Amino acid sequence: MANHNTTGRNGEALAVAYLIQHRFVILHTNWRHSYYEIDIIAHKEGILHFIEVKTRRSLHFGYPEESVTTKKMENLINGAEAFLSLYPQWIRIQYDVLAINLWKNRTPEYFFIEDVYL
Repeated sequence: MANHNTTGRNGEALAVAYLIQHRFVILHTNWRHSYYEIDIIAHKEGILHFIEVKTRRSLHFGYPEESVTTKKMENLINGAEAFLSLYPQWIRIQYDVLAINLWKNRTPEYFFIEDVYL
């Protein structure tokens, strides 16, 4: 498996633990519909969160949150619409980005950006 795939999987596992620690209830990880994928779907205090996780081991290509493009957010929104068509009971939703830096010999650094809009 390529190194970036391992980093991504590790990041998503850390993201789940981080969200649980912050009182989120995880509903799905890597939820797929058609060609859309949502990294994490969770809820907290009556709000459904669609969360994009980005993980980096260095700043060579910038901060992880900088790699969340308009196209990626559009795909997240389209995937969320597909999810909501299957589970229409959710009224309050939001789109979030959880960026994780995995520094060598240091604890991971988290940057949670809530309620992202295009």
